[in-house]
Amino acid sequence: MGSVDKGLQEFHGTPMVMHVQRRLAPQVGRLIINANRNLAQYAEFGVPVYSDEITGFAGPLAGLQAGLRHCKTPYLVTAPCDTPFLPDNLVLRLAEGLASQHADLAIATTGEGESYQPHPVFCLLHASLLGHLETFLQSGQRKIDAWYSTLKVANVHFDNEAAFRNINTREELRQTQP
Repeated sequence: MGSVDKGLQEFHGTPMVMHVQRRLAPQVGRLIINANRNLAQYAEFGVPVYSDEITGFAGPLAGLQAGLRHCKTPYLVTAPCDTPFLPDNLVLRLAEGLASQHADLAIATTGEGESYQPHPVFCLLHASLLGHLETFLQSGQRKIDAWYSTLKVANVHFDNEAAFRNINTREELRQTQP
């Protein structure tokens, strides 16, 4: 979306981050927001806001590290701010996959065969992975798939591909408006 902050863009009259917050809140005990700009605006949503400790917009793993540093529970779930349709049972399904597969983390997937699509930023993981992640980041690596490949990952299939649709451009945002 150019230089605008996606999470603060209006979607059906409400910032996208609020849609995600409303869907996740009933599924978790506590919410936090990871943001690297517009911190005061994000703070207006009534939850703690934490920035990446790694400078230079280092990608999703930097946000994951910030979340894990401030996680006060045994598990952390993540979802991007530009996905206002995320499932109402996201956390439950990821938790079931994590437990049944005795995994380190669980990620959402959709599709089958050639249309199979992992959604690695929709994940549930053990908070105890912070040290492992920090070691990985200190080595200079930033790719989420590379870090996941060092862990036991439970892939949890969701039938509704549209639930994981993210809005990346102003045109996509316009097309989804009523």
